[in-house]
Amino acid sequence: MPDDPVKHSKRVLEPFDRLSEILFGLIMVLTFTGSLNVAEEGRESVRTMLVGALGCNLAWGIIDGVFYLMGCLAEKSRGLSTLHAVRAADRDTAHRIIADALPSAVSSILQPDEFERMRERLKGLPEPPDRARLRADDWRGAAAVFGLVFLSTFPVTIPFIFMQDVTRALRVSNGIAIAMLFLIGCAYGRFAGRRPFPTGIAMVVLGFILVGMTIALGG
Repeated sequence: MPDDPVKHSKRVLEPFDRLSEILFGLIMVLTFTGSLNVAEEGRESVRTMLVGALGCNLAWGIIDGVFYLMGCLAEKSRGLSTLHAVRAADRDTAHRIIADALPSAVSSILQPDEFERMRERLKGLPEPPDRARLRADDWRGAAAVFGLVFLSTFPVTIPFIFMQDVTRALRVSNGIAIAMLFLIGCAYGRFAGRRPFPTGIAMVVLGFILVGMTIALGG
């Protein structure tokens, strides 16, 4: 028997979650590099931009990690509430609770005896805890979210650290950003069952549209 009936069953971060966090961090840093005016900016302004980009992604990495933990706790709490409700309910009510907890495509094809077997197995589990608690996997997931958001800053900012010519650094930085957006799009295409190359191109276009909107709105 499992020692925790509401253990988080997902991997620390699903592939789409990882791509989303990298894309989020990349969009954030591009709002800083994209707002540079190479005709006017000097090294001091570039330094200010780098500090701002790193600080912004550091803050959002922490915030996103906290949101991840909140989501894990909410998911566990829902599962625990459902388990308690099934164990306390009569037969027909328990079947309805189980059906509501399952995807409709699955619950619609199950027969009453199958719902009953589920109910009996849930009742046979060890006594569940009163409250949901975060586990080590959840904290690792939050750390991964923070790391992905924060570390996605560095590839785009590296040219500004090692190159004195701001114009050339911006061109190299934009090239790195395009490559990263393309690779994220290709990975998303494979994950979503779409053709990787067109999806990669679409992600580049979408990424720069989002950056442009963010800059235009003062982000």
